[in-house]
Amino acid sequence: MSEETIRLGQFLKLTGLVATGGEAKRLVQDGQVLVNGEVETRRKRQLHAGDEVAVGDQVYVVVVEEEDDPPADGETGA
Repeated sequence: MSEETIRLGQFLKLTGLVATGGEAKRLVQDGQVLVNGEVETRRKRQLHAGDEVAVGDQVYVVVVEEEDDPPADGETGA
């Protein structure tokens, strides 16, 4: 069974907390990011569903959305 994960740096960009990987690196290395209540200094930390990421007063919870079934032949999915 495979579990979906995302790297912390990617998550920070996805949420809009940072615009670039370089910004994510500095934020994490400066100890400004908490994962599940603990300071995290590894930008490549793998996050899993339910993990809580906090930067300042902003808190995010990692959620894994299930992919929709692909449309059947002839359907557009719209």
